[in-house]
Amino acid sequence: YKKKMKMKKLVLAFAFISCFACQQNQAQNKSEKASTQNRKTMAKETIYQFKVKDLEGNDFDFATLKGKKVLIVNTASKCGLTPQYKDLQAIYDQYKDKNFVILGFPANNFASQEPGTNEEIGAFCQQNYGVTFPMMDKISVKGDDMNEVYKFLTEKSKNGLQDSEVEWNFQKYLINEQGELVKVVSPKTLPTDPEIVNWLKA
Repeated sequence: YKKKMKMKKLVLAFAFISCFACQQNQAQNKSEKASTQNRKTMAKETIYQFKVKDLEGNDFDFATLKGKKVLIVNTASKCGLTPQYKDLQAIYDQYKDKNFVILGFPANNFASQEPGTNEEIGAFCQQNYGVTFPMMDKISVKGDDMNEVYKFLTEKSKNGLQDSEVEWNFQKYLINEQGELVKVVSPKTLPTDPEIVNWLKA
């Protein structure tokens, strides 16, 4: 009888251990599946997928920027922050030979401060600030007609970093050498601010 009881206890213990191990296995499989799904939904896209037009109407392929740091900025000709063109040009001159480029996107989303045509915008930038960094076709950076590039920059589900909203003209988006968004910088922060310059030097 004692032997039978001992056997019963052993069988029960074994069954309990097996069941526990099985549950652990299932839980692990579930969490592995969930983390794989999370990785899929949060997979970072890069800026290299986009093609746009520049100010002269030529095609501009972001894939040509691989290996460079990129500062993307929405610009306007009649804004209190318009003098930032001077600072943008200054850092572009200083770092353009060190794998750095600035892309300006004229946009009329804020207080109609960029009313001009592409031709007028180009002339304004050249005459007033000697801008030589690439300027793109005039686009929208918010609202229903938001450009695809700015959907990438402002939506965490696409850029993997954060959701943001373009607050005003001259908001800056910093892209690393792998085409990933790494920082969003306020419109009022000057392009020559340590926040940007230190990133360029790093």
